[in-house]
Amino acid sequence: MTAGPSISATNESSGQERALPCVVTPGQGEAKGAASLEAHRPLIRNRLLEHGAVLLRGFGIDDVDGFDATVRTLAGPPLTYHERSSPRSTIKGQVYTSTDYPEAEEIFLHNENSYQAAWPLSLFFYCVSPPTTLGATPLADTRRVLASIDPEVRAEFEARGWMVVRNFTESFGLPWQQTFNTTDREQVTAYCAKNGVETEWLDGNGLRTRARRRAVHEHPVTGEAVWFNHLTFFHVTTLAEDVCMGLRAMLDEEDLPTNTYYGDGGTIPDEVVAHLRDRYRAASRRFDWQRGDVLMVDNMLSSHGREPFTGPRKIAVAMAEPSTGENGQ
Repeated sequence: MTAGPSISATNESSGQERALPCVVTPGQGEAKGAASLEAHRPLIRNRLLEHGAVLLRGFGIDDVDGFDATVRTLAGPPLTYHERSSPRSTIKGQVYTSTDYPEAEEIFLHNENSYQAAWPLSLFFYCVSPPTTLGATPLADTRRVLASIDPEVRAEFEARGWMVVRNFTESFGLPWQQTFNTTDREQVTAYCAKNGVETEWLDGNGLRTRARRRAVHEHPVTGEAVWFNHLTFFHVTTLAEDVCMGLRAMLDEEDLPTNTYYGDGGTIPDEVVAHLRDRYRAASRRFDWQRGDVLMVDNMLSSHGREPFTGPRKIAVAMAEPSTGENGQ
């Protein structure tokens, strides 16, 4: 007989904070590999809903194929990355590199694809090579973030929603051809119309899109209210200060690569976005990667980001379980 998996998690009923992530390791003498996780799937999924993220450590996930099998065991087939907002490379199938940003840059906390009409409910990260220094994937409980936001700020977004405006040009960011995985303008227009995104084709084969979304959602399984959006991440002031100042000096506001507004188009004051950044950071928790770690994140219960790092950091990413946040889907 083998022992069950070991779980490292703070007891919420004791008045202490929930662990983020909840760490699960194999029991003594337990078989390892992705197949061994099938028996523990109910436990892992329950811990995921409680904590928002589960770190599987020591299960012998030795390669990308094992990672892909882990995703399929715990959440079903991985999804294709649509309507991209960041550069990624395909490793194999629907397993991708984490965002290909320079090592010295922070990636601010966000919820994957929360600017879209549908998004993955489950995210998976796999440590192929840990960094030498820093390089954590920080997590923030969106329930805690929401509870800490100034009530007047929260009420404003609940009433007005939020809007992201993206400009696709040859000068900045991803081209629309890469974002939408096509060179056909009619396909882009049709996709956007189907998904609640307004399109405006610009001179020089440029494209401007506008998408209006809710800032506060209910989790489709637990029914809890969560702060689920990209409005802080996409706001121009969340960029490094020198980059933000440079873009604002060079471009009219409507031409910024990305920026966010209230859902009716009203300007969000910079100090409001600064307050939101502060609330994310206050809720942020980190851990150091170890080779072979698999992190499973409930995309609506936890936001994630990336610390700057040094060394050969390589993290593979997969997404699963498409959701609109409605009717348990």
